[in-house]
Amino acid sequence: MPTEIHRMKKLNFSRIDNAKFFRTLNKRVNSYFKDNKIARTGNWKLYSKAVLMFALFFIPFAVILTVSLPEWALLLLAIISGVGMAGVGMNVMHDSNHESFSSKKWVNKLMGSSMYILAGNVYNWKVQHNVLHHTFTNIKGHDEDIDAGRIIRFSKHSKWLKIHHLQKYYSIFIYGLLTINWAITTDVKQMRRYLKKGLSYGEFPNPTVQWIILVITKLMYYSFWVVLPIVVLDISWWKVLIGFFAMHYTAGLILSLVFQLAHVVPNTDMPLPDKDGNLEHTWAIHQLYTTSNFAPNNKFVTFCTGGLNHQVEHHIFPHISHIHYEKLAKIVKATTKEFNLPYHEYKTMGKALVEHFSQLKTLGVNPAYH
Repeated sequence: MPTEIHRMKKLNFSRIDNAKFFRTLNKRVNSYFKDNKIARTGNWKLYSKAVLMFALFFIPFAVILTVSLPEWALLLLAIISGVGMAGVGMNVMHDSNHESFSSKKWVNKLMGSSMYILAGNVYNWKVQHNVLHHTFTNIKGHDEDIDAGRIIRFSKHSKWLKIHHLQKYYSIFIYGLLTINWAITTDVKQMRRYLKKGLSYGEFPNPTVQWIILVITKLMYYSFWVVLPIVVLDISWWKVLIGFFAMHYTAGLILSLVFQLAHVVPNTDMPLPDKDGNLEHTWAIHQLYTTSNFAPNNKFVTFCTGGLNHQVEHHIFPHISHIHYEKLAKIVKATTKEFNLPYHEYKTMGKALVEHFSQLKTLGVNPAYH
């Protein structure tokens, strides 16, 4: 179980695992790496993919700034940059901030800083993702990834509103706003909240330093992605903003859907602790109940999503690079079967998408009618 929580209201995972599931699984995974004499971090395949994703992100932007093209082509390039933006997030930033991109800490820190060019903030992301989501997966009031405010109801434990009847239709439009919200409001709200609560991943940081980093990186971000094109391109400022929005909307839609297919689907649980804060399962077994894989045998999906279609493996072994998940999945699946534990997966991405929106439909129904 992750231990990098600073002053967090405590929930108690069960310590009873009579079958010793996680000890057995961990031993088998350790043997896999030892027997094959390979590191748990990334290798040349990951580093090559990182170059590709950065190129997909930046080259279209460079073309926009240097080549005279019709406006429809500029918009298309902005959308391609959005695909690259999501690719950097899933394949580079994600592994790096889980400290699994490289065995060298400085490389992980450098590559993890790519979060700033995705309009986010490293401190906020590590608290929300590494601490809250990975520890308290799918627990209402603790995992902020299943909290979309009042607009979308992701959990049966959330308050129902009449508008939720329509969420199966409008949610897809909301999903695309993920990263644009990072750029505008989310980081400020999260930093204020996390620092006030004393949350951190590892040692608690200096609040003043974190606010300075936030302001400077936001100014640099907008200077690069908005001010620079306005200065360089001979087009109206509002057209630049349309391209900026198109890039973000594309990235946000991809990133949101990848997450939702892993956690907000019918086969995953959203448990609550009892009145004393006790949870039914151990941390590792909790991950099995609350997480689902999708398209696990689709190499293209695995490549593009940074292995996030193997969410079960990622949640149990977040410090192992995603390039190993395909092999680890065989070990995890066999071990869960041996211990009669759940292993959720949808064979195709299409099936997972259908099930996700079916879940939104179910959660959109007034609970009084259930």
